Amino acid sequence: MLKIKKAVLETVAVKPAQYPPDTMPEVAFAGRSNVGKSSLLNLLTGRKSLARVSGSPGKTRTINFYKINDAFRIVDLPGYGYAKVSKSVTENWGEMMETYLRGREGLKKVIQLVDVRHAPSAQDVQMYEYLKHYGLDGIVVATKADKVSRNELQKCIRVIRNTLELSPDDLVIPVSALKRTGQDILLGEIEKLLEE
Repeated sequence: MLKIKKAVLETVAVKPAQYPPDTMPEVAFAGRSNVGKSSLLNLLTGRKSLARVSGSPGKTRTINFYKINDAFRIVDLPGYGYAKVSKSVTENWGEMMETYLRGREGLKKVIQLVDVRHAPSAQDVQMYEYLKHYGLDGIVVATKADKVSRNELQKCIRVIRNTLELSPDDLVIPVSALKRTGQDILLGEIEKLLEE
């Protein structure tokens, strides 16, 4: 079982010249601002404040590269879909993402986060289509799983699967940073990606 013993913020980048060398496998995380990405990254790495959890959503405007166990990277992609962000920032976001997704040799997969309580938004759907286009789709994390009952959870997952038009092979992994559940399954999937 993958155990994260060491996690350090290696680089914060906005353009390729600032990326760390493309020498190790990378698993990236994408999701709307406010979906709980920082909390998830902190849960996976067992660090309280590796990724800063912010009260004001849409804070991550950079691509953050975390070096894990000196063996691979977790890449935190900027959150999307926050209404207060200006149009120019939104356009830069698309460019920044595309540059990273298109050109990164070591990138194994982008894990998309959606809030389990809501049907995926138009931007979530667009993001998933984007990932399919680059062959990086296949794993969706349903965050805030503690906020719904067991019965509701299955319904919510069905809504996510249908809205994102997931294939039967695509995974939806419910995770709760609060209750600390689901991270072992996710770490297991990350481990498989790294072994490929």
